[in-house]
Formats: sequence, structure tokens, C-alpha cells
Amino acid sequence: MTELTMTTERTINAPQKAVFDAWLDPEMLARFMMPGPDMSVPLAKTEARVGGGFEITMHAGGTDIPHHGTYKEINPHERLVFTWFGPSPAEDSTVTLTFAPADQGTHVTLRHDRFISEESRDNHNKGWAAILSKLAVTLEG
Repeated sequence: MTELTMTTERTINAPQKAVFDAWLDPEMLARFMMPGPDMSVPLAKTEARVGGGFEITMHAGGTDIPHHGTYKEINPHERLVFTWFGPSPAEDSTVTLTFAPADQGTHVTLRHDRFISEESRDNHNKGWAAILSKLAVTLEG
């Protein structure tokens, strides 16, 4: 196991509460949790409480890609921390999102810790950046 991490940031032209809440709302997750083109989210479930879990199934090219995790910290409108497990699981893989007011809405910083390889880290970096872009389009549109 490596200690590889990645960070991506985006300012979204939407209120901090709306940006934060989108990450805990299954209907919203189904609209933006798409790290690539021509993807869909046929399943999104959340139990939005510390210790609660989530399930997200991304669908691409005829293949379902399941992900799940557990909420470790929920600090409304400011910080969200959860474990992240997918097809290439990394033990203790954790995502930390911070939300801060910005001139144009909300500045989101996403940090993902612990990857099994540099390739996995780089792929997740691209995927998370695409997800933040899709979230921006969803909330701003």
C-alpha cells in the first residue's frame, strides 16, 4: 500500500449549503457522480449520518462500476469525510471535501488519500475533477 494522495479544487457558482447538500442527496449524486463521458448512475443510496454508508453504481459502456463507503465526518456546509471503495479498492482510502465561501459561490477542495498505484491516483484525479465539473454544471444550470 502506498501513501499516494491527490487534490483537486473547483469554485462552483452556487450557495455553500447547496454544494454540500448535493453530496448527501441520492437524487443529486445520480446527476453528477459521473467521472467520464457517456456515463450514468443507475443506483445512488445514502444514509447521511456519521457511521452511515452510501452506495453508488456508475454505468459505462455496458458495465456497472459499484462504489461504497462510510461517512466518517459530516460538518454541515463545511466538511465531509468518507471512505471510498470501488473496483480497485485501497485499504483505508478516504475522501475529504471542504467547502468555503468564494466570490463566485463555493470553493470545493477534494482530497483523496491512499491509492494502490500512481496510475490509480492519476485516474482518480481525472475522475474527481470531472465529477466536480459535472456538479458545477448541475448546480449552475
